[in-house]
Amino acid sequence: MPPSRRTSGVLLHISSLPSRFGIGGLGPEALRFGEFLSLAGQSRWQVLPLNPTAASLGSSPYSSFSAFAGNTLCISPEALSEDGLISAEELEPFAMPVAPRVDFPAVERARLALLRRIFDRLMPEAGTGTLEADASFASFVGDNASWLPDFALFMAVKESLGGAAWTSWPGDIRDREESALREYGTKLHREIVFHQFCQWLFFRQWGRLKWELEKLDVELVGDVPIYVTHDSADVWANRGLFKLDEDGQPTLVAGVPPDYFSATGQRWGNPVFDWEACEADGFAWWISRLRHNFGLFSVVRLDHFRGFEAYWEIDAAEETAVNGRWVPAPGAKLLEAVERAHGSLPIIAEDLGIITQEVVALKERFKLPGMKILQFAFGPHTPTSPDSPHNHEKNSVVYTGTHDNNTTRGWFEAEATPSVRRVLSRYLGRTPTKDTIVREFIRLALSSPARDAVIPAQDLLGLGAEHRMNVPGQAKGNWGWRAPENTLCLCGHGRALAEELRGLCELFGRTPAQELNGEASVEDAGGNEARS
Repeated sequence: MPPSRRTSGVLLHISSLPSRFGIGGLGPEALRFGEFLSLAGQSRWQVLPLNPTAASLGSSPYSSFSAFAGNTLCISPEALSEDGLISAEELEPFAMPVAPRVDFPAVERARLALLRRIFDRLMPEAGTGTLEADASFASFVGDNASWLPDFALFMAVKESLGGAAWTSWPGDIRDREESALREYGTKLHREIVFHQFCQWLFFRQWGRLKWELEKLDVELVGDVPIYVTHDSADVWANRGLFKLDEDGQPTLVAGVPPDYFSATGQRWGNPVFDWEACEADGFAWWISRLRHNFGLFSVVRLDHFRGFEAYWEIDAAEETAVNGRWVPAPGAKLLEAVERAHGSLPIIAEDLGIITQEVVALKERFKLPGMKILQFAFGPHTPTSPDSPHNHEKNSVVYTGTHDNNTTRGWFEAEATPSVRRVLSRYLGRTPTKDTIVREFIRLALSSPARDAVIPAQDLLGLGAEHRMNVPGQAKGNWGWRAPENTLCLCGHGRALAEELRGLCELFGRTPAQELNGEASVEDAGGNEARS
């Protein structure tokens, strides 16, 4: 996509798509949404991290057993049937009642049972199966040798030990002694192949979806968290890249310091990187991780970008983040290494939070677009706020809100103070209501000087606080939101919504046709056709 092109997109995680099987997947529901985006004049579909989630980790896409693997809960049963791996009739018992939220434990049980059934046919416990002789499967395993063997072995060992964290495994396999790796690799061979098989299915379906979206001129935008989960294949297989003790336990953990929102800060608990060790290795793990994501997406959002300039480090024994400290990070050296290896940096810098001039300089040095959040724009600081539309830089991405924010309607109803509402009314030149605020914000985003605009699906549908994706600091009840049926597709209300959004994007020069043709027809408020 040309770097000068103005774009618009929608933020919607795969799991939030409506489907018959309890969770959104990479099959027909994803393609229907892609067709909706195309009609709506959208150029981008932004998702949250694609990595495996687990109910034991709160089902958060930001807490995963792997920074490379795909979330097998999102494998499409319908697509498996289309590939001849299971019949449509056999899928029926796996269908689930329509519900407004994902029941993650139930979906985990059902999807595991479905994948096991298919795997057992291709690789029966007794006799000779066809899976390991499949050239496509073998090619996938070989192409992903930098991470897949460690991940598959990690999952197989974890499951054989009742889900125990790797730090509590027997010492020989915990410490990856060569004899133990061979022993467990032989003993758990079938389970290792099962996890490789599930990843093959996921990435095969992802590749097909990406190809179909490219035909619709829709790019995929991904999300890469800065930190990884301690109980993950990444940390187990790369202990030297993290600040751990001899037993593998973190000595220092990540978080953010106290601020207006929290008097004790946030203690995330992820192990922090040993950046000297990362640099000594030529940032090889980071290069591999980012290039893996660059292959899956056209652009990736790099989460907690400020942590690449300096990060908040907390002694693991501390219960809160109060007694942490800022530690410099080699962000410039890392980005230089990635750019040399990949040739470009298709990255959005998530530059929210405590942003210093040094963080701004790092972002600007590599010409990375930052993020602007309209919900943060209004109040006494509006004239100078970087989130206010009149201050948006061209090289930035404007959002009405993010997955961590309330929906815009929910924000207006419960969080926008009287003083914020007064400033907002002055800014708009009219008084918004709970029924008009979402369309006002969408219009502000699309008319912004920012090159890229992204609207969360909940805002596109005008939904309230009960539909938000995540409440930071809340341990339960997050990540499960699902879009209502027949809303984000070309049926029912969906087509009218798509056409309305396309009209706004044409008005503000954000549709693909305007880049390709140099002009586009739009209708002004009076219904007269005009030429832009």
